Amino acid sequence: MAIQAGEKAPDFELKDNHGASVRLSDFRGEKNVVLLFYPFAFTGVCTGELCELRDNLPQFADRDTQLLAVSNDSIHTLRVFAEQEGLEYPLLSDFWPHGNVSRAYGVFDEDKGCAARGTFVIDKEGVVRWTVVNGLPDARDLNDYVKALDSL
Repeated sequence: MAIQAGEKAPDFELKDNHGASVRLSDFRGEKNVVLLFYPFAFTGVCTGELCELRDNLPQFADRDTQLLAVSNDSIHTLRVFAEQEGLEYPLLSDFWPHGNVSRAYGVFDEDKGCAARGTFVIDKEGVVRWTVVNGLPDARDLNDYVKALDSL
């Protein structure tokens, strides 16, 4: 069961595509966070979603929001993926221990060994305010994130 709106977002620390540590709690009191889980780098739907976010980064910056994208890929895979697609926001690796953060948010697919398409809008106090979980083949709608941010 995925984390629901109104719950405190579980804190975590993961390495980004450059090997730097990123902790969710580092944004507390500073920025809202859109935490986006996706199955795998280099796959069609994931690439489409992440590139759409890349093309709309000002919508997040204008709303004082940090975008964090998490997959179960290694940091090395994420580095190449980000460079190839020109992704300038953090891609976080939930590779090892495999899927621990995805599990904490209730979006790890045990049968497939990857995160489902879960999105969590987290306010500056660290509380989840909006969430959606889509099936692996189903892309999410960026406009839904923007509407959720506007309601904060």
